[in-house]
Amino acid sequence: MDDWLNLHAARIAASARQDLAALVAVSSPSGDSAAADRVIDLVVDRLPDGAVIERPACSTPHHARDLIARISGTGRARIVLVGHVDTVIAHDEHAPLAADPGDPDRLVGSGSVDMKGGDVLALGVLHALAARPDDIAEATLLLVTDEEWRLGEFAHGPRFAGYDACLCFEAGELDAAGDDGVVVRRKAAGTIRVTAAGRSAHSGTSPDDGRNALLALAATAQAIAACHDPHGPDRVTAVPTVMHCGGAFNVVPAAGELICDVRADRLSAFAAVLAAVPAEVGGATLTAQNLRHWPGMDHRESMAPILADAGARLGSPITAGSRGGASDASHFAAVVPLCVDGLGPLGGLAHAPGEYVLASSLERRARVALAVADAVIAAVDAGRGTPAD
Repeated sequence: MDDWLNLHAARIAASARQDLAALVAVSSPSGDSAAADRVIDLVVDRLPDGAVIERPACSTPHHARDLIARISGTGRARIVLVGHVDTVIAHDEHAPLAADPGDPDRLVGSGSVDMKGGDVLALGVLHALAARPDDIAEATLLLVTDEEWRLGEFAHGPRFAGYDACLCFEAGELDAAGDDGVVVRRKAAGTIRVTAAGRSAHSGTSPDDGRNALLALAATAQAIAACHDPHGPDRVTAVPTVMHCGGAFNVVPAAGELICDVRADRLSAFAAVLAAVPAEVGGATLTAQNLRHWPGMDHRESMAPILADAGARLGSPITAGSRGGASDASHFAAVVPLCVDGLGPLGGLAHAPGEYVLASSLERRARVALAVADAVIAAVDAGRGTPAD
């Protein structure tokens, strides 16, 4: 299938920059339904002929509906291509796509690498799979509108049970040798919220009559940070990130909130972090809960032969990597036998000013994604990696 790979990689590259500019031109911070709909309309305008479109409810209430675009064929393979259209940068800080004057290969724009660049490549791969109706049963593009801030359960896992593979297009990477890398392992993620209930008092005349919520939360932050063990058996990271407490310089604060980001190889590892939160500090009571239960992903074993075959088709190695960041690929890891992420373009500074995609990587990473898709189809046809009956 070298001709198929070369042809469609070139086609993706020919339109990718223009398509990326169109998507990035729309500022779409998570939660803005109208903006998300505008991005999805742009994607719908670029879908292959014959795509069947659905707009199912988003996992998060009050968000725009997600997009499912499905191509059907007479073959065996069922592949879902996953991305998201929501971003992090606020409207007043949004930057449309533009080449960096100091480095024309660097295309700078809000949401370019996380993950509208990946959306563009996923769309291109859908077109390529649509050209192989004899080899696919279904090729489906899923674009969600709430990935960046979702706390609740993911709605779409059961919908794709029975699929052979999930290809997710978060940002790509190179390994230390400069070979293309993908992600087959991700940590589970949690968001721990701790509330403190104390008692206010005048901090000058009667400070000891108060029960200081700020001190209680500070002690809790230290207790959670002490659980940080990135080289331990579960590779736990525990990072206090936000604290709100107090409203006046001369009042003992009576209430407050602490937010901590936790990651680990297993969701069950978060129980020890929650257990580290004291029930009371200095008379202020503390209550903790994990707001987010984002599963981990480990497809090193299942993807090893696929990546070896894909590398042979590509003519260069594809390295299996690991990341701590959360991705919707993790939600498919338990229901789809082959799961790979990090198929998007190369770039950097995600969630920050100056976020960029490398223009030269668009065709390179399209080739990687196409090679992986081709290897999945071959494995399914050979009876490897298919769902159990």
